Order: sequence, then structure tokens, then C-alpha cells
Amino acid sequence: MGTTTRPLALVTGASSGIGRELAKEFARHDFDLVIAADDAQLQDAKRELEALGANVDAVTVDLAGDAGVDELWRRTEGHGRPLAAAALNAGIGVGGAFATDTRLEDDLRVVDVNVRSTVHLAKHVAQAMERRGEGRILFTSSIAAALPGTYQTVYNASKSFVQSFALALREELKGSGVTVTSLMPGPTETEFFERAGMDDTRIAAGEKDDPADVARDGFEALMRGDERVVSASLKTKLQAAGSRVLPDAAKARLQGRESKPGSG
Repeated sequence: MGTTTRPLALVTGASSGIGRELAKEFARHDFDLVIAADDAQLQDAKRELEALGANVDAVTVDLAGDAGVDELWRRTEGHGRPLAAAALNAGIGVGGAFATDTRLEDDLRVVDVNVRSTVHLAKHVAQAMERRGEGRILFTSSIAAALPGTYQTVYNASKSFVQSFALALREELKGSGVTVTSLMPGPTETEFFERAGMDDTRIAAGEKDDPADVARDGFEALMRGDERVVSASLKTKLQAAGSRVLPDAAKARLQGRESKPGSG
């Protein structure tokens, strides 16, 4: 990236959707970037971010395995610059009935990407920032973290983990100079539902938030050092508020109605 005084940010899942929009927020606010994803769209994202004035290192890597996470961190450290911010956004889902529809390898890949890689990369990031006494970490959680995931059993459970992990890490790092923020979007207009095999569901067919709005809310909350932000629409915020008072059984039924295969 050459000699620069611009701060450095790391964004995973940056090839599309919320991750790409988060990377654009960093670029617009004079950050250089290390971006990561495992698909060909990452190079398109790199070009778009460079057009916004950022120096960009695009790392094509599969974060489902330890080797991928370590390679991404090696590339990040290789710039010889402190990491000012990290958006741990990579995540995948799989839809369908756990007992009859989904494959075990797909369920476990959700755990590997959403949970294992998040913990692994957060270890690298948090240790480096804590030693320096400065930094900002954003975790992309979900309003699904508070909902039993009927027909999305493993995905919702993984987001419950991310949410709990982020809040606990924030408390541990209090006073260290490192902030931790949880971004909690609702259904968002991304490739998530197609990739999760949920195109025929009611939730996929319904109204969804703009990923640019979600990313803007997340970036602003990160820079303020907020604990969490629910984003982006009023509908999403009402759903999140309702999840705090409804019984779990009722939430599981409502989730099932939205996510059941063929419901769309």
C-alpha cells in the first residue's frame, strides 16, 4: 500500500452485501483497507473501493478453515501498520428443516464460518489492539440472535453466539482503548437468501432493508463506540423490540412461518 498516514481497516465478507457497503463506508472516511472473501466478486469490490480513494489489499481466502484465517491475518500484519478498525462480517446460512432437509456438512460450514472463524480472527485482532491500547471492532450479528431459528436452526444459533461473544468481549476490553460494537440487521437485500437456498420462503419474498443503510448505521455506531445498533428500518427495529418480550415458543412459530420452505 505504500507510505500513508491513512488508518487501516479490515473487512471480511467484503465482496457483496453488507460487507461491501461497510468497506465503502471506510473508504469514504479516508481508511485504507484489507478486504477478504472467497469469491470472484472481491476484485470488483477492490476496484470500486480504489475509485473511492482507498489503497486496497484484496485477500481471496476461505475463512471456514484455520489456514484461511491465519493467512488473512498474516497479510494484514504484513502491511506493518496498526489496525485501526476491523469489521468481522463474514457469514453464511442454510435454510430448511434440520432433521430432513439440510446436509451436515452445510450445517457445520455455517458454524465454521460464522462462529469458529469469528473467534479465531477476533483473537488476532483483539490481542493486537489491546497491546496497542487502541482500536475498534465491529461484529455483524443479527436480530436473529434473539430468535429461535425454525428452519434456520444453525444460522440463528450462530448469530446468538456472535452477539453474546461481542457483548462479553466489549466488557472485558472496557477501559483498554478498544471498543466493540454489535451490528444487528434484519432481512437485508443481499445474496444471503439465494446462497442459503431460501428463495422460496416468505422472508426472502418480503420487504428487505438496503445494505447501504445497514452499513452506514454500523459504521457510525462503530465510530461512536456504541454497544450495538439495530438497523436499518423501523420494521426491523420493531421486530427486535418485540423479540425481547415475546415468549420463545411464539418467536419460534413466527420464525417458522417466515422461513419454512415453500412459504413464499
